[in-house]
Amino acid sequence: MANGDIKRISREPIKYEAPAKRTLLGFSRKQLCIPYGVFLACFVVLPLLLIVFYSFTDSTGHISINNFVKFFSSATTLTTVIISILLALATTVICLLLAYPVAYILARSNLNKGGTLLLLFIMPMWINFVLRAMAMKDLLTMIGVFEINPYLSVIIGMVYDYLPFMIMPLYTVLVKMDKSLIEASQDLGASPVRTFFKVTLPLSMPGIASGITMVFMPTMTCYVISDTFGNGLITIIGKLIDEQFTTFQNWNLGSAMALVLLVIMLISMWVTGGFKSEDTRGTNL
Repeated sequence: MANGDIKRISREPIKYEAPAKRTLLGFSRKQLCIPYGVFLACFVVLPLLLIVFYSFTDSTGHISINNFVKFFSSATTLTTVIISILLALATTVICLLLAYPVAYILARSNLNKGGTLLLLFIMPMWINFVLRAMAMKDLLTMIGVFEINPYLSVIIGMVYDYLPFMIMPLYTVLVKMDKSLIEASQDLGASPVRTFFKVTLPLSMPGIASGITMVFMPTMTCYVISDTFGNGLITIIGKLIDEQFTTFQNWNLGSAMALVLLVIMLISMWVTGGFKSEDTRGTNL
């Protein structure tokens, strides 16, 4: 090959060919997302749109805000919302106080032993929800707690049912925590208590926020536990919504209640940082 040919070849730009997109059984990645998108549209987006439609219309289908006027003007409804929030707050705080030491001990223990103990806490979730609730109700009746205060019984039942949902995110964050940060804090002369409040607790805040979100929002609407442990004496917002759809057949007012509850849940998620990524929440704290 002549020198001129070599120079001409070297001057020509090298063309880069992008790798072919991976396919599965002849389908591209975008095509594989179609079933998931259809599922979201049918079972998430469409029901939400129906709730919004029924919330802002009356029984004749005309646009109206009377459903929200009835909701906010009813003393019974507002009292029920306040009771639901207070019960959810009490359950969340108790679950956090019980779950954090448990998750901390499991994360600091031997990996195999910790995994076994964690499985013991998660195994009750595999049992039917109604069976667990009835078993706990019988236990509270035997020791006399069930007859003392219905609110106390409801809180105990909710804590018993939702405690694993607080342990799991806390354990996941604590077990992934960099142990060298704790060692560095101790090497610099910090006491164990100061190390916990300055290092461990701030780094575990993403798990705390996730646990609060997973416990607070469901407990506001879990009327099965309130009916079972409250002996029908305690009504929460979830029960009111169920009565509007099943007993009174008032889909408009029931949808308005559900929409207000959805807004409350979105606000609670925003307060706890549920819309932020785990890394962002850790850096902001």
